[in-house]
Amino acid sequence: MSGMRHRRRGGQEASGTDSLDRSSPDTLASLTDQWLEHLAERNYSPRTLDMHKWALKIFLQWAQERDLTKPESITRTHLEAFQRWLHRYRQKNGKPLGITTQRQRLAALQRLFAHLTKQNHIPANPAADLDLPRKPHQQLPKGLSRQELAILFNTPDIRDPLGIRDRAILETLYATAARRSELVNFDLTDIDLENGTAHIRQGKGGKSRLVPIAKNALHWLQKYLEETRPRLVLDNTEQALFLSGYGERMSAVYLGNWVAKTVKATEIGKTGSCHLLRHSCATHMLENGADIRLIQQLLGHARLDTTSIYTEVAITHLKEVYNRTHPAAKEDQS
Repeated sequence: MSGMRHRRRGGQEASGTDSLDRSSPDTLASLTDQWLEHLAERNYSPRTLDMHKWALKIFLQWAQERDLTKPESITRTHLEAFQRWLHRYRQKNGKPLGITTQRQRLAALQRLFAHLTKQNHIPANPAADLDLPRKPHQQLPKGLSRQELAILFNTPDIRDPLGIRDRAILETLYATAARRSELVNFDLTDIDLENGTAHIRQGKGGKSRLVPIAKNALHWLQKYLEETRPRLVLDNTEQALFLSGYGERMSAVYLGNWVAKTVKATEIGKTGSCHLLRHSCATHMLENGADIRLIQQLLGHARLDTTSIYTEVAITHLKEVYNRTHPAAKEDQS
């Protein structure tokens, strides 16, 4: 449970235990370690650091198998060969890596070699002009209708203490548009029931934000805190807001799997997990006239163009309303 939150993803190993060549400070592996330490000192989030560690470890293993252990031995031709290797790579399930994953791993290389060039470890950046795979076509976010949300919220059995907790979780996900990792990181002190706000600490990119909580969610949070959490808590020093049946902080993986199963159990014909509620929140607010920049602030997006996809959802909704209500769209005027 709580220990799971600190487990390294993908079985990553600590520096020095992965068989990479660190025989001198100027090997590619040693310099990569130094760069990652530099990012940690600059307060990059653990999630970003883990992504870079995993992406670069794959490349370093690939390079070492080809006796490329020094940064000056890496050329653009080598990086293009690695890019082709990523494209052909197949996971255990037989599926290729997603385009987004390939781009993330290549982008990590670009940043590493840009740093090595800046620090004069290499005379020129071999990754500077590397052509990344084109971004996949961005799908419009899926969302739930008000009726579907009502069905989902009524799925937990609130006669059971855990059902009250589960209802509070679903309501809070929708009300705050929090990511699953953000929700499980909520502490008791992050929720202000009196003022109706939630403090999301160290969200994506290491940024924090204060967001409102809707009245329905406040009601179920109050009920959970009064009736359920006292029955779950085993250690009075535990500060986690939402507790598992073992009295510990939930893991993001468990939460995501549980929400996905709950959505499936509704039999509304849609699939999804915590992001389904996040998307629903943003879509419904935009449909009701919320400014896109306020939605950006609520979602914790660093860039407005990340949020702007919701304008396409709103246009889709507008067309549906238009075709249903506009006289010229409802009947043949010829």
